Amino acid sequence: MNDMVDHIADMLNTLKTHETLGQRECTVKATKLTRSILEIFKTHGYLKDYDFLDDQRGGKFGVHLDGRINNCGVIKPRFPVKKNEWYVAEQKYIPGVGVGLLIVSTNAGIMTNSDAEKKQIGGRLLAYIY
Repeated sequence: MNDMVDHIADMLNTLKTHETLGQRECTVKATKLTRSILEIFKTHGYLKDYDFLDDQRGGKFGVHLDGRINNCGVIKPRFPVKKNEWYVAEQKYIPGVGVGLLIVSTNAGIMTNSDAEKKQIGGRLLAYIY
């Protein structure tokens, strides 16, 4: 298997495609990272729910969409953002204040840009959604 597979990009592409086609169900490869991101999306109301499907090969997540995703994508390269520069990244990737989220990897785990800002920590940009 190719180690260069970007599971985040694959997942976001799948979500966006199914959302665009008006489909309410899709499956994405299960990894710790995709689980963390799906959990954030669920918490912030971008999807209804997701569940683990055991396919005997690492598993998949069955995702239940809600028609709430306008756009999402992976951010590459994974730019580092300092704790006092979140607004710069927000202006670059999301349409307006209070619209959308940046998903970031920090030393305290995967979280949104606003959570990282509240905790006064920097991180690396992974993805955006709105």
